Amino acid sequence: METRNRPDEWKIEQGLHGAKLPIIDQTGPEERPIPPQPEFLGFKDEAAIWSIGDPEKLFAEELEGWKGYIEWEKHPEKKAKAAQILKSQTFPPPPEFQLGPIPGTNPVLAGTRWKMWHHAVGGALDSVPDDSWATVLKEKHPDMLHLLQFPYNGEPPKRLVTAKEITPNPLHFVRNHGGIPLIEVDKFSLTLDGLVANPQSFTLNDLKDESRFPRMEKCVTIQCSGTRRIEQISLYAGEGDEMINAPWAEGAIGTARYVGVSLKHVIKACGGLVNGGKHLEFYGAESYFKKGQVHNYVVSVPWSKVKAHEVILAWDMNGEALPKIHGYPLRVVVMGYIGARSVKWLYRIKAIENPSLAPVQSQEYLYFNQQTGKHNQRMTDGIQIQEMPVSSAIMYPWTKQVVIHNGKIHCKGWAYSGGGRWPERVELSADGGFSWYSVPQERISKKHKWAWRTWDFELPCDVEGWIEIVCRCWDNSLNTQPLAVRAAWNWGLHVTSSAHRISVYSVNKSRELTRKRLAMFEEKGESFGPLTNTTEWQVQSWEDYKAYWETNDPRDMENEYDSRDLED
Repeated sequence: METRNRPDEWKIEQGLHGAKLPIIDQTGPEERPIPPQPEFLGFKDEAAIWSIGDPEKLFAEELEGWKGYIEWEKHPEKKAKAAQILKSQTFPPPPEFQLGPIPGTNPVLAGTRWKMWHHAVGGALDSVPDDSWATVLKEKHPDMLHLLQFPYNGEPPKRLVTAKEITPNPLHFVRNHGGIPLIEVDKFSLTLDGLVANPQSFTLNDLKDESRFPRMEKCVTIQCSGTRRIEQISLYAGEGDEMINAPWAEGAIGTARYVGVSLKHVIKACGGLVNGGKHLEFYGAESYFKKGQVHNYVVSVPWSKVKAHEVILAWDMNGEALPKIHGYPLRVVVMGYIGARSVKWLYRIKAIENPSLAPVQSQEYLYFNQQTGKHNQRMTDGIQIQEMPVSSAIMYPWTKQVVIHNGKIHCKGWAYSGGGRWPERVELSADGGFSWYSVPQERISKKHKWAWRTWDFELPCDVEGWIEIVCRCWDNSLNTQPLAVRAAWNWGLHVTSSAHRISVYSVNKSRELTRKRLAMFEEKGESFGPLTNTTEWQVQSWEDYKAYWETNDPRDMENEYDSRDLED
């Protein structure tokens, strides 16, 4: 007999592959299924592309000693030609990793479309994907988890996130929005223009001249707004671009010591802001693609942030020159703000009157109401994310892990709050958030105004079986975290600030029966894991079983004996 079932019908019905479900339109007289996007059929109009011009000439290297950099913002004609090339062909849709299975590979996602866009424009961008990956392999720790190969997005494994209070450079997370430009320091300069009295350019040596600019050193935590995004994805899908919303876990955060100069002093050297200048726009040398257009990476911060000496132009990270992957030779570090404002490969700062209209500022990193989505989203409905809220995470143990303990479970993690606030108290719960234990101050790392605090704690736990361990932080302004992921969910999947929850199977060895049973596994040379495997040997002797029922009532209670029962 013929069947209409798909091979994975059961998975689809149970929501394990929701991307294959048709949308149900119930607005008409009869329900109408709207099938998912059909299989991608690409086309490429070679004649139209070549009529635009030779990419090797149109998009040649912009400056000597700057490999992989094209200036887009000053050349609208270049932008227009690149847009024509992109419109003359189609590219595959982003891979589905929210309503379907996330690949079990490293890199998790390849960034195929982003590679294709760079190759399509060609010229100086053609070699950028390969150059960028080579830089990743050279500069990053071999244990890094590569969430997106290009543009590179990567975080350290949990066991290494808080192994040190200051994150080593090879283990610091990376969230890039484009390829990695390779810039020779002796060919580098920074332009500061726009609404300043005297626009100027500075070499790196100019900025390092302490007779002109006082040196500044700060311990700063940079956190991606996507940190812990996997918790939102696991409950409810949201905007699903493999670059915009990579499935970050708890490692998209890192702390380093940066050396540089306060941007305020550099602006002062240019005569200060004039003609209503109130915002500073930062330009990064990478190429950034959005909705068929190509840009340089551009965002802005308000003058009030700069005026408070909370924006560093940094050239040193943890005692060495910035790694190429982290913005060499110069980057911005905006203290307490979303990581997306800390622009890498900085080559221009422009003083402007209003916040930047560039796509990263105006179209992305927006925090929406929960009822905002694909059907009704408007940019103006979102709050632009600036200061990061209070947050924390458990790095050890891991969710779904079995923990054998003696009445206390050893836990480790981090806590952070943006905007110049700091974690004042870290609390853990072993019962899903009903009762809380405060981590002693001596088990939390030193306070810094702009940095995280790492912690470890022996969490009391008498209960056995599945438990939910929860972590939350209180900062010095008494801000704390909402208890449910649902309270943090938003269409952009940003800022998972809810209390971090993990499910752990508790095995309390301080209990006699548990201790004896674990000893039996050891005697038989069998592993206790995985937890779900059935025990294949007798777990209780028949003698013990029979002795129990000799001294206890049977399972089913009987009426007392009555002679009339025989007559019936």
